[in-house]
Amino acid sequence: MFTISHKSSETSARAGFLSLPHAAQPVPTPVFMPVGTRGTVKAMTQEELRELEFSIILGNTYHLYLRPGHELVRRAGGLHKFISWDAAMLTDSGGFQVFSLEDLRTISEDGVVFKSHLDGSMHLFTPERSLEIQHFLGADIIMAFDECPPYPAEHSAVAAATDRTHRWLERCVNYHRSSESNQLLFGIVQGGTYPDLRAQSAQAIASHDLPGCAIGGVSVGEPAELMHEAVASSIPYLPEDRPRYLMGVGTPQDILNAVAEGVDMFDCVLPTRLGRNGTMYTERGRVNIKVSRYTEDFGPVDPDCRCAVCLRYSAAYIRHLYRCNEILASRLATYHNLAHYATLMKRIREAIARDEYKSFREVTLARYQELNAELTSQS
Repeated sequence: MFTISHKSSETSARAGFLSLPHAAQPVPTPVFMPVGTRGTVKAMTQEELRELEFSIILGNTYHLYLRPGHELVRRAGGLHKFISWDAAMLTDSGGFQVFSLEDLRTISEDGVVFKSHLDGSMHLFTPERSLEIQHFLGADIIMAFDECPPYPAEHSAVAAATDRTHRWLERCVNYHRSSESNQLLFGIVQGGTYPDLRAQSAQAIASHDLPGCAIGGVSVGEPAELMHEAVASSIPYLPEDRPRYLMGVGTPQDILNAVAEGVDMFDCVLPTRLGRNGTMYTERGRVNIKVSRYTEDFGPVDPDCRCAVCLRYSAAYIRHLYRCNEILASRLATYHNLAHYATLMKRIREAIARDEYKSFREVTLARYQELNAELTSQS
């Protein structure tokens, strides 16, 4: 299922391949998975995602359960057929969305009772229910139901949530193994920002001998240095021969640093969300395409980018589209941002294969600061 082809001699970075049921070819890692919350990566068509060579995307169990409903998706032949996606998919457990409802949910040992944000109806997610829904959706990789404690939280509260996550994982494993599903179940490391809880949780997740392990509970409001520490506290206890998935992360800088720690899989809404709001990635840093400095910039947003948007459209035109509230603005910026991520991941894999990842990371991180430094000096 997971094969490591290259390892960095100076960092913990590694490159490899994931063999998955719906992937015609093994998925190369490290890999970034665009987020298709409701069965669609916002502003993108499936053809465009494949054009950018994305071979795995993410769907959200909570949202798909509420709308259109997992039973309808099963009648359609599964999520792949329902959304006409011919490559691999991962579904999360819905746990993060449920726990983010705050006053709209109640936690017990059995599971979580929550109120729908759509119509106020009441629902119960248990570990078994989350797995049942994901079985119906039919993604290649599915996630165990976990409790994601908020940040900040006291050590005792995070410890209780982490212990419950471990008990829920046992129930997920038992339910999944009693089914006839060939989906790959990943467990999720929790523990907040506490290194001791992270280490304990990673060991508990690894003890189940699952095909992959995820690091959850990060990128939930904690400072970047604490997120990096949480990842570093988890990695040493996870199996070397299984993929490691860092959930909800993140910026290109976060990805570059996490790859150096030995992470293989990433997802984040940033490239699509920022694109819809006028922020675009470049080789030299992020830019706000809506500011006046782009009014008469008739060149591409990123001169170093060879994506279809940069080859055809000017920064001035994209700025004009935003100012006119044209839908095409979101489409073009999102496409470009995802192209930037796809190119970054390809370069990461190539650098690891050449055993040059350490220097590649340093140079790339430095380049991401160039534009900010330039703008600061001009202000």
